Amino acid sequence: MSIVLAQRLAQVTGSATMKVAAEADRLKRAGHSIVDFGAGEPDFPTPARVKDAAKAAIDANFSRYTNSMGIPELREAVCAQYKQNYGIDFTPAEVLITNGGKQALFNTALALFNPGDEVITHAPYWPTIPEQIKIANATPVIVQTRPDDGFTVHPDQIIAAITPKTKAIIINSPCNPTGSLTDEAAVGAITEAAAARGIWMIIDLCYEHLIYDTVPHNLPKLLFDRHRDRTVIAGSLSKTYAMTGWRAGWTIAPKDLTTAFNVIQGHSTSNITSFVQKAGVVALNGPQEGVTEMLNEYRRRRDAIHGWLTAHPGIKCVKPRGAFYLFPDISDLLAGSVRSSADFAQGLIEKEHVAVTPGEGFDAPGYLRISYATSMEQLREGATRILRFAESLQPAKAGASR
Repeated sequence: MSIVLAQRLAQVTGSATMKVAAEADRLKRAGHSIVDFGAGEPDFPTPARVKDAAKAAIDANFSRYTNSMGIPELREAVCAQYKQNYGIDFTPAEVLITNGGKQALFNTALALFNPGDEVITHAPYWPTIPEQIKIANATPVIVQTRPDDGFTVHPDQIIAAITPKTKAIIINSPCNPTGSLTDEAAVGAITEAAAARGIWMIIDLCYEHLIYDTVPHNLPKLLFDRHRDRTVIAGSLSKTYAMTGWRAGWTIAPKDLTTAFNVIQGHSTSNITSFVQKAGVVALNGPQEGVTEMLNEYRRRRDAIHGWLTAHPGIKCVKPRGAFYLFPDISDLLAGSVRSSADFAQGLIEKEHVAVTPGEGFDAPGYLRISYATSMEQLREGATRILRFAESLQPAKAGASR
């Protein structure tokens, strides 16, 4: 019997990153030694104090439904952290606790976007962003960035993409997959254009604490100062505190929109897991030294694997300024039966058992996303295997050039 799916799914594709994770898991269960560079999550353990808070909540039988917006203490902790880090003031009534940053963006898409609306974002992109726009029956408008200037988002290109149908602009900084930052000047210019036209600004800040250099990046204050009544901030505990599987994030938005988010969430997932919320309070309110230690280790790993891979003349790569991904250009290696980055990734996992995500999933054919959120030993081994696979393609490349 054939199943007729909802029309809204006709334009939606599956997650490229989830597909890589599933393939890596299959090969691991088959007994292969896999170097997994596909995972978009920290390899560090969740801080002990956070785990202890969750255990204490369970032991205290804090295991029932909560307010679907999240417990007051956690929403207050989000307010306090953004006040401390960015100097902005808002109330718990403007905060909704979500099942990770992904639900934060999903609630936003469902609450704001209508059929016929256009939503501008930049590529290479995290695949979920345009797919959620499509699920909401709106149209993603993609503005390409370029590697020759570090995948920088240029405000003139974003502004040029605005039409009378534009409902929102989504900025992801630091960006998954490129690690690029959108600086304050660029966001300021985009925001001014959005404010003049009544367009929503949506900022995905899930990697906000993983920025390697001291650079101006106070996007929340800029947006609050210039366009507060049409700004949505999406945040998460996942990357900052190594809590990906805990599923805890939030939106910060005007009160009326937050109420709409709560209606959507109340009829979908309701509250996030009760004891995770207690752990989140401790994560946000407790010592933050572990975040800095994690960032410093990512910097060391970034520099190492960037150097190892770019020593090969066929691999070009912008050094990321944030997050924990390399996004190398391997187009010079493509030839013969390996004609795309998808072919390269498939051959790499089959022959060398290294899992990477092909650039096609990020609207960037010819690139790979490599997560360096793993040990230095795994990075060295994985780089060795990638370079070996790259060398195996050289005869085909030489033959193609004749």
